[in-house]
Amino acid sequence: VVVHKGRIITERYAEGIGKNTPLTGWSMSKSITGALIGTLVKEKGFDIHAPAPIPQWSSPTDPHNKVTTNQLMHMNYGGKWLEDYGSPSAATKMLYLSKDMAAYTAQLPLEDVSDTFWLYSSGTTNLLSRILKQELEDSLSLHWPYVSLFSKIGVTTALWETDGTNTYVGSSYLWASARDWARMGLLYLQDGVWGGERILPEGWVEYTQEAAVGSKGSYGAQFWLNRGLPGAEEPRMPDCPKDIFYMSGFENQRVLIIPSYDMVVVRLGQDYYRNFDFNGFLSEILAAYQTE
Repeated sequence: VVVHKGRIITERYAEGIGKNTPLTGWSMSKSITGALIGTLVKEKGFDIHAPAPIPQWSSPTDPHNKVTTNQLMHMNYGGKWLEDYGSPSAATKMLYLSKDMAAYTAQLPLEDVSDTFWLYSSGTTNLLSRILKQELEDSLSLHWPYVSLFSKIGVTTALWETDGTNTYVGSSYLWASARDWARMGLLYLQDGVWGGERILPEGWVEYTQEAAVGSKGSYGAQFWLNRGLPGAEEPRMPDCPKDIFYMSGFENQRVLIIPSYDMVVVRLGQDYYRNFDFNGFLSEILAAYQTE
């Protein structure tokens, strides 16, 4: 699905898939969990720069007790983790063996407490999900994504799975149609505003694009970045605009937000081996747009 200036200009589906078919986003879910933290800031005055309210970390002698929600948002808190799906790892033990995914993550030791250590971690996002649940009344926590976000931007196909404690698996288990994933991207393209209503706090989209320390400019706050830093590794899409920021899933699902083109591009085709050429794919889309 390609959206330009708020209007779908092209979409294509495989046989058996349509505009209302919910499709897995895997780690694109992380970006929406980040958005929900934003709604918590806006609606409840939550402070992301205060120590993260994780019960297991409340002891004054626990080295985790100074970890902030902002560090969790940027994957900078220093927890020991292995994001690997080809063998037993922290990620697979959490997702497939743990009733309480946040509790599993919270009990892992710290590898680094310097605030400069960056490590991509699905467990970190599930800590954010636990924070959302704790900061809301039980009767509201399961409704919150729908009342604070989805219903306001017209998302009607979203299905989000929970763990055994009725906490949303914020790292991985959100399903939605391609059009609804596009709506979520469009919200960020529009600076968190939809139909004249501010959904995300002022400045939140800009905050989302602040590069995490140690990520070499490749990661923001629950979003990937294309710009990179001078002297760092080449951006993942070197022939595409540097202002792109995007959601990315395990099988290379992506929602690409391109402010310089006022465009959102969604691709949900399965790419298990992660060798799809997004650089060429997106370059061709943008070239076609330029020739119109």
